[in-house]
Amino acid sequence: MQLNYCMQCGRSLVLKSIGDEGQQKYCPACERFFFDNPASCVLVCIVNEQDQVLMLKQNYISDKRYTLCSGYVKKGDTLEETVQREVLEETGQRVLSMHYVQSYYFHPKGILMAGFIARVQATTLSPSAEVDELLWCGWEAAAALAARENNFSGEHLERCWAMIKRGKAGWR
Repeated sequence: MQLNYCMQCGRSLVLKSIGDEGQQKYCPACERFFFDNPASCVLVCIVNEQDQVLMLKQNYISDKRYTLCSGYVKKGDTLEETVQREVLEETGQRVLSMHYVQSYYFHPKGILMAGFIARVQATTLSPSAEVDELLWCGWEAAAALAARENNFSGEHLERCWAMIKRGKAGWR
């Protein structure tokens, strides 16, 4: 979020030097610094007991490619709670275990994405209204279907697969 006005008094912010942070937005009236913080979300590679990946088709993101499960962190939620909520909301699957993989910064929307891999026991798929299709598939097929342009699904999928092959995904 990019701030231009003080959230306390509404006055225009000015730039002021603060330690090793350099020039940051400052309200002289309230004597308070403000920082432009990115929105936070999770990006989740969902894997079932047969080592299949759950791919999501969301036409508002891409009408040709599939993505991984993702969603914004709500105020008061941890990253882990967000993973569980988003997986259940978007797919109907319950997370049994999860492992943090890596973070990504999505410049076009100013979003900090926390990448996870989550293990589920496959049950009936139940897509949310924002999901057009759900598909269980093998890793190679998932990699071929994954969105890569303006999207971290393909890169995150590859990192998760590499972790599983090395036995570092937290559940093997």
